[in-house]
Amino acid sequence: MSEELFALNIAFDRFMESVVFEVGLAEKTLSAYAADVKRYLGTLEEQGIMLPEEIVFEDVIDHLSLLRDAELSPRSIARHLSAIRRFHRFLLEEGFCDTDITEMAEAPHLVRKLPRWLSTEEIERLLLAPDVTTPEGIRDAAILELFYACGLRISELAALPVKHVNLEEANVRVRGKGAKFRMVPLGRCSIKKIQTWLPCRMQWAQRDDAVFIGTSGKRLSRTTVWRRVKRYARQANIMQNVTPHLLRHSFATHLLDNGADLRAVQEMLGHADIGTTQIYTHVSAARLSTAHKKFHPRA
Repeated sequence: MSEELFALNIAFDRFMESVVFEVGLAEKTLSAYAADVKRYLGTLEEQGIMLPEEIVFEDVIDHLSLLRDAELSPRSIARHLSAIRRFHRFLLEEGFCDTDITEMAEAPHLVRKLPRWLSTEEIERLLLAPDVTTPEGIRDAAILELFYACGLRISELAALPVKHVNLEEANVRVRGKGAKFRMVPLGRCSIKKIQTWLPCRMQWAQRDDAVFIGTSGKRLSRTTVWRRVKRYARQANIMQNVTPHLLRHSFATHLLDNGADLRAVQEMLGHADIGTTQIYTHVSAARLSTAHKKFHPRA
């Protein structure tokens, strides 16, 4: 067992001790809490999340969506969220992480909030932010391009092996949720960024088969990737809270805005249920409505 995974398990063990001895919950409630949090941690582990500080708000939303897809009732999902909230409050109080990411989470209904996205102008500023005169900047430019061009989850990008990038056929083979693989096309811009990065990668130690490594030769952690995206968003003067998941939302929204087929977008995102993808059609419809009200003389 790795040291990182052990740290997350230790957090869970201490959490259960606290609810047993300090909160005084009934035995039935304790069993439900243990099962719900273990299921949540199992979802995180599948996504390669090993440390408490690596968890971001979108991971919680993704887990609740999986529960919904598994046809759990709203009452059961609300119970799961209650356990997850208590777990994250414990992580904050015990110093396992610096923030409680569940503060924004509301009791779930079967209607999800519309996702946010970046405008094409904001995307352009973000993609131009890295300093491509340095190997790190060349790497980071490729990371940003791949996030936006392919709509990858952060865990998928961080774990992507070189052998799954096929520049000749212009696609990447992505290992998504539930260990399911999908093929995602690569555009000319992302191919060019990767072609520029791979020779730089060869100059560093080769201790991992991942496309994106650090100077030590090891793959970049989710936390490192997440922080670099945030850093470049600040450099680009983007006022929104930019995360890798926001780039995924932007990928899907811009595709549908430009006439892409919903089923094709579903396949590229790796959604098991097309209902999850359909939320982006609501985003596009909302944008059309806003544009009509703003610009039509008789709106």
